[in-house]
Amino acid sequence: MDDLERQAAQALADIDKADTLEALDALRVALLGKSGVVTAALKTLGALAPEERKARGAEVNKVKDCLADALAVRKQLLEQAELDRRLASESIDISLPGRDGERGGIHPVTRALERIASIFARLGYQRADGPEIEDDWHNFEALNFPPHHPARAMHDTFYFGDGRLLRTHTSPVQIRSMAGRQPPIRIIAPGKVYRSDSDQTHSPMFHQIEGLLVDETSSFADLKGTLAEFIRAFFERDFEMRFRPSYFPFTEPSAEVDIRWDAEDGSTRWLEVLGCGMVHPNVLKNCGIDPERYTGFAFGLGVERFAMLRYGVSDLRAFFENDLRFLRQFA
Repeated sequence: MDDLERQAAQALADIDKADTLEALDALRVALLGKSGVVTAALKTLGALAPEERKARGAEVNKVKDCLADALAVRKQLLEQAELDRRLASESIDISLPGRDGERGGIHPVTRALERIASIFARLGYQRADGPEIEDDWHNFEALNFPPHHPARAMHDTFYFGDGRLLRTHTSPVQIRSMAGRQPPIRIIAPGKVYRSDSDQTHSPMFHQIEGLLVDETSSFADLKGTLAEFIRAFFERDFEMRFRPSYFPFTEPSAEVDIRWDAEDGSTRWLEVLGCGMVHPNVLKNCGIDPERYTGFAFGLGVERFAMLRYGVSDLRAFFENDLRFLRQFA
């Protein structure tokens, strides 16, 4: 028996005695590592004659494979022993039921917004977006607001020092959409808007959806039919509706839409839900659209308002207080 065989026999005995993974890994390095016994034996092959080198190389590789197999078997045994020890020492009752992670839900405002958007998508409206920080042209001037209109005042609009502002409606998206293409146009513009107002039914930030349709044949009758279909689809019931004459700088004629609402005390009353009208010719001109050829209608509604009505919420501020007791009702 030469030195390599004696060292291999001793190594096998040491492997069987190794009682920790750390000790076993140290043996692996001493035997098969860069400076290990087997590696040293392989380095001596270069000095041998060709025939002797071939025979000796086969012997060394046989020893190497034998040691590698013994190390792998011992490692598996030690890992299983460690697992058994941990299972015995750690108290785990596998009969206990598992715990589900807490499930969230869609916020009621988001739920209402997506419901509104899906209804208009079925009616052929495309979704359009725009920046929340706007300039005076897109937010007021292009929409036919007079220079001294109350909506431009500091107490109604949040202004930045450079004259820019937080948009007060999503109408600027309509301007950007019309300025970028020619009719036919059929879009809805959902998003956050900002006004300096806060009480039980108003928030300085709220969500609005506006709609716009421009083509060669649109009429107020088309507007009424569109809104009647939307309200029926959103509330899943028919309502008596009325259109009251109103004023908006960007539409002419303009109207407020009321529905006959059943109050909690059993009575019924007219409830204002949105504003609408035919797009003012000046707005079309400002966007490069010929008002002699094209007409259009527009409408706008507060998402929180519709969410309050659908879900029976009396205070708008409940949507923004992050009270889990309230929000879990909609999960």
